[in-house]
Amino acid sequence: MKYLDLIARMTLEEKCSLLSGGTQFTTKAVKRLGIPEMYLSDGPHGLRKQAGAADHLGLNASLPATCFPTAATMANSWDERLGE
Repeated sequence: MKYLDLIARMTLEEKCSLLSGGTQFTTKAVKRLGIPEMYLSDGPHGLRKQAGAADHLGLNASLPATCFPTAATMANSWDERLGE
């Protein structure tokens, strides 16, 4: 089923529910249409997935992450090749 068809079949409440989240790091599932919860990740400079209980401070353990240097760090290097 194409996504436009799914969206057309969703109620306004179901569409809005995707904006508020099911848990700290997931969307709400729309079981009626077979849409599972989707995991979201935070981290403006990479991807992080918190293991176990999620908390807004990130104090609990995280699974291995993908991290990227911040834009400010890249700019401070003055190395154009490094930035690319």
